Amino acid sequence: MKHIIRSLLLSLVLVATAFSQAKNPVIYADVPDLSIIRVGNIYYMSSTTMHMNPGVPIMKSSDLVNWKLVNYAYDTLEDNDDRLNLDNGKNDYGRGSWASSLRFHNGIYYVSTFSGTTGKTYIFSTKNIEKGPWKRIVLNNSYHDHSLLFDNDKVYLVWGGGKIQIVELQSDLSAVKEETKRVLIENANAPAGNNIMLPSEGSQLFKIKGKYYLFNIVWPKGGMRTVIIHRADTINGPWEGKVGLQDLGVAQGGLIDTPDGKWFSYLFRDAGGVGRIPYLVPVKWENDWPILGENGKVPENLDLPANKSLIPNIVNSDEFTSKIGERELPLVWQWNHNPDNSLWSLKERKGYLRLKTARIDSSFVQAKNTLTQRTFGPQCSGSTLVEVSKLKEGDLAGLSLLQKNFGLVAVKIENGSKKIVMIDAEKETPEEIESVPLNQDKVYLKAECDFKDRADTGRFYYSLDGKKWTSIGNAIKLPYTLPHFMGYRFGLFNYATKNTGGYADFDYFHIDDKISKTN
Repeated sequence: MKHIIRSLLLSLVLVATAFSQAKNPVIYADVPDLSIIRVGNIYYMSSTTMHMNPGVPIMKSSDLVNWKLVNYAYDTLEDNDDRLNLDNGKNDYGRGSWASSLRFHNGIYYVSTFSGTTGKTYIFSTKNIEKGPWKRIVLNNSYHDHSLLFDNDKVYLVWGGGKIQIVELQSDLSAVKEETKRVLIENANAPAGNNIMLPSEGSQLFKIKGKYYLFNIVWPKGGMRTVIIHRADTINGPWEGKVGLQDLGVAQGGLIDTPDGKWFSYLFRDAGGVGRIPYLVPVKWENDWPILGENGKVPENLDLPANKSLIPNIVNSDEFTSKIGERELPLVWQWNHNPDNSLWSLKERKGYLRLKTARIDSSFVQAKNTLTQRTFGPQCSGSTLVEVSKLKEGDLAGLSLLQKNFGLVAVKIENGSKKIVMIDAEKETPEEIESVPLNQDKVYLKAECDFKDRADTGRFYYSLDGKKWTSIGNAIKLPYTLPHFMGYRFGLFNYATKNTGGYADFDYFHIDDKISKTN
């Protein structure tokens, strides 16, 4: 009997431990190109959101697992570029700003990023990373996938693809010292062989216990995303390289330690339509080399607290009731490209997000002021109640799943009548799959995503009373496409195709981690 009781207690302990442990991925949502620092007992992380604004999200954690959005490095990268503004038929999908480098030095936080669109590198600095304000420095060169390193009295910037280069910056980071520019590693791909599809990039440079470590990602042809690590005793080399990790395609990132002396490597994985999702792998040190993973594998479970923060700290529902002293829009929201702030309001009708039109657009992806949040895995849904009495002929207002192959459910005004439409852009030309007459001024709309086991499918629904939901159109595929270079996003939108001046009022946006059983 004692043996049975002991076995039951052991089983309960194992179950409790499993539920209290973190699991990979640590964030099941699109948070790529992560750069992490620790300041005392607090960790900060920056990531990439490209053509979304505000940009370069800053997240905070006390345990490396549960992260909360606390700031952005900028509201808009530049304001006078047609591509960034979605003006004159131009766009900047998949571009904007790319991988950032986050550092803390002498009481100041630095986050740098670069843009292939503008051809520039941007360095933002602040004494208060959570509240700002940010100082901005612009370098007139786009340093691809660069990394900053403060090393005694010098500041280095390392960048490149395949051939890794290095340059020193002025002490105030205001300019590069051109005469110091040189090749750091001629062929950073070498540890992975000669048959390379994606040359080594994603540089992250560290100095740990007097030695220098450079992390890169490389992708051999016919293989998977792979971590490459180079090590040197001095910044000038010689550099010795090796494969750091080759499992599940989990790669690109760097090293972080905990206050109690544990080490982890933060990396990410391409996960289909949901985007590129963060992983942690434990690190042990052998002969001054970081050894990643457990027997070279990415573990499912981690000796860290359980993941509990995706909702509400990375994505969240919103009743659109802003409070005095708070941001009008919570940090979970980002605009698709630069917004026109004169065309949205939370004040004109309290408790509602009002989206107004002021120009004619030929397509959803060229329309301004689509307000987005990340989708997330393994399954998720987003729903809203939209009032459409003030739409004009040709207007479309509703809820989307935004990527190149987008889908949406919307109210459309056609020939003076309202109808609910489902549009699928799986093919090059968006197609109206189904329409249903609407004889009232309010309608509930819902989008669902199934990323479980890479199902990557989405469905749309409508309801006239908020209780009975009806599927509309067809299930859509949710592929991750390079032209947008981003996981699918929920998007609230209103755009005009014939007449300007209409508006739609969104009562709320609700998210859930469950989808309909019919899926």
